[in-house]
Order: sequence, then structure tokens, then C-alpha cells
Amino acid sequence: MNLALFDLDNTLLTSDSDFEWAQFLIKQRVLDREVYEARNLEFYEQYKAGTLDIQKFLDFQLKPLSRHSRIQLDVWHNEFMAKIILPLIAPGAHELIYKHMLGGDLCIIITATNRFVTAPIAQALGVNNLIATEPEQKNGEFTGQVSGTPCFREGKITRLENWLDNRNLTWLSFLESWFYSDSLNDIPLLNKVTRPVAVDPDTTLKSYAKKNRWPIISLR
Repeated sequence: MNLALFDLDNTLLTSDSDFEWAQFLIKQRVLDREVYEARNLEFYEQYKAGTLDIQKFLDFQLKPLSRHSRIQLDVWHNEFMAKIILPLIAPGAHELIYKHMLGGDLCIIITATNRFVTAPIAQALGVNNLIATEPEQKNGEFTGQVSGTPCFREGKITRLENWLDNRNLTWLSFLESWFYSDSLNDIPLLNKVTRPVAVDPDTTLKSYAKKNRWPIISLR
């Protein structure tokens, strides 16, 4: 059996679902444009530059979840999926995932974006296994805090290895392991797998991939 890992934002999607969710809430007037839009753009630029403070970002991104009921959040997310996310699925995403599923590979989407935003996206892509940053919940409602290790940079390795361990699996359970990503932030996990693939990569990852002779592909 092989392992196939997929980053989500700017890999299987042509944009960043975290960024798009905040922009959607701003357009819905759930978040104040003057207060949130510049900050959202600032965090997104930091992410792309590899300088993001994940704890500060999660405080920004998860706090709005705590201010509204889960029922209302789900209503907004359904509209978000239909209007924003489905058109952003990369043209080659389904084919790539299907290729690995057809080969009997264990397929997992692994993303820094929180599970509330990403679980319906993984479902739309047909991937049952999702490892994401976990927003804390109490009595079914979000607290605005993160639960456990954020699924970001080296945290992706930690979260993946914990996920595998809970299923009595290790890296040695797989003949080969693949990871598809666009981001310099995923270099730690890309270095961990046997088959790293840069997908529509940012400038830093593209240079790193060329230096290490990794495949570079486009799903767009």
C-alpha cells in the first residue's frame, strides 16, 4: 500500500480557503471590512513569505467562529461552498486524486486550514481522510481557540504521525509515500515522503524542487 498526501490551498484549490472564508464573511458583513480585510491580506502575505506566526493567525481566524452559532455558521458555509469554493477546485484535482484511489493508495488531505472550513471541501473532492487544524469546541460550539497542534509546517508531520499511530500505521507501513503541495511552508513534510511533488509552486518551493530534482506539475 502507498500513501498519498494532498495539500489543499493553492494545490487542489486555485486559491486559499482560509483567506477566501474571511473575505466571504467580510462580504456578508459578518466581519467589519475596515478592521478585517487589511489584516486578512497581511496574514496571507506572511503565509506566502513563510513568516506567518500561526498562533496569531489562528486567533484572528478562529475568533469569529465563537461569535456565532454552529447552525448559522453552517448556513454561511453552505453558501461559501456553492459560490466560492466549488469554482476554485483545480481542473486536474479530481483526476489526480482518482489516480491514487484507483491504485489503492491511502489518500489524505492535510491542511493548515481549520476543519470547519475544510471538511466539506474534502468531501466535495471525494477524500474521506482529512488532517486539519482543529478548532476547539464545547457543547458543539466553537470557543475561538485551537485544539492541539496546529497542522502547519513541522506540525503537519506531528499530526500525520499521530493520525497514523492511532491506526497502527507508521511510515514503514507504506512502500511509497507521495505529498503534493504548492507551498514553501510544506518543505518539512515534502522532505519526509519518498515522492515529493511541487504543484503550481510558489517561487521558493519551485527553486527548492528544481535543486532537489523533484517533479513540478500543474493542476490548473
